[in-house]
Amino acid sequence: MEQIKQISFTDLQDCVKVINKSFATVASKFNLSEKNCPRHPSFMKIETLQKRFTDGYQMYGLYEQEKLVGYVSLSIDEDNAAELHNLAVLSEYRHKGYGKRLLDHCEMKAKEMGCNKIKIDIIEENKILKDWHLKNGFIHLFTKKFDHLPFTVGFMEKYI
Repeated sequence: MEQIKQISFTDLQDCVKVINKSFATVASKFNLSEKNCPRHPSFMKIETLQKRFTDGYQMYGLYEQEKLVGYVSLSIDEDNAAELHNLAVLSEYRHKGYGKRLLDHCEMKAKEMGCNKIKIDIIEENKILKDWHLKNGFIHLFTKKFDHLPFTVGFMEKYI
């Protein structure tokens, strides 16, 4: 049976491994490298996660039989909206509803924190991910091309 737990500082090394491995499939599909996209989650360093932890990001792990197989974090922006970060499920554990479980958990936590919407930005060209978010109640707001990124960023949100 799987369960979602709040992440502690001592769990961060395991979390960064799950993030790196989960997002590696995306990096491969879109030809992302540390050179052309150094801030992509597939190349995240432990220091980034540690800083986010100390900055107050709410971090959650999905465990299957005590093994961390999924991760997500939430932060609150200046408009009191929750921002979803690094929703990740190891590829061998996908298609079991774990991403949806993590998303639902974040919605519940965001409501508890007084937020009325969740925002996310994605690789716009990732049609599978975009469609998954649309299916889960997000609306597509706009896209933006950044000179330093080899893809277009899509911005989405969901009222909760």
